[in-house]
Amino acid sequence: MIRSVSVQLEIELAGPTDLVFDVGVAHGVNIVHETLDFGTSGPAPTVTEILDPNGSRLHNLQSEAGIMTVDYRVEVEGRAAPAIVDPLELITYLRPSRYCQSDSLNATARSEFWGLSGHNLLAAVVRWVSARLSYVSGSSEPTDGAVQTLAAGRGVCRDYAHLVIALLRALDVPARMVAVYAPGLDPMDFHAVVEAHIEGQWWLVDATRLAPRQSMLRISTGRDAADIAFLSNHGADLALNSMSVLAVVDDLPFDDGLQLVQLG
Repeated sequence: MIRSVSVQLEIELAGPTDLVFDVGVAHGVNIVHETLDFGTSGPAPTVTEILDPNGSRLHNLQSEAGIMTVDYRVEVEGRAAPAIVDPLELITYLRPSRYCQSDSLNATARSEFWGLSGHNLLAAVVRWVSARLSYVSGSSEPTDGAVQTLAAGRGVCRDYAHLVIALLRALDVPARMVAVYAPGLDPMDFHAVVEAHIEGQWWLVDATRLAPRQSMLRISTGRDAADIAFLSNHGADLALNSMSVLAVVDDLPFDDGLQLVQLG
């Protein structure tokens, strides 16, 4: 399997800003070719790569006011090894978080899914969320969490993922959010999915069913959307003037949504 990704961003900075980009593919895949270029009107910025415990590759830099362009390109061959199971992560990803209010959804989760376990539970939660939410671009706010999403009955990929995670955590299943590049996604963008820990392994689930899971490529991993933002800034405001994301694979697989898949 050969997967290729390209990302182009144009950002307008209101003043001196500390920036953290999370657009590079995560550590652990076989990278054939990769470039990451930052263009500014001033001197070329110094970029520091920081590896987080989940293998996310953060790129930190400082820039003055003005227009910045970002051009990222990568080609990956093969698949990464299955995610390592860390006992500390199993504790972390059972706890409620800002956008995955599992404590508030405890009664709902136990009422709807009581008695189910293992892969049957994963399938039931995915079907339930898919049936209750409508995918509507621009229908949610960046600060919406799982509770607001369920009440609204609509959202985008991050909203679907938050609701799945919150329900699973309420049922004592560790679950985490993953930003991925998703060949076959339409409209193409950064995509948010879920990894759930069942029977000793992390399994990939996506209640949107907008792209085959087998060819998804990990970018970053965390408790919820707050941990996997592709860009964060400190020091001055910014505006995202334009964004283009493209992810392709040499042979797009078929995904019936039912088979067990691990992110690689």
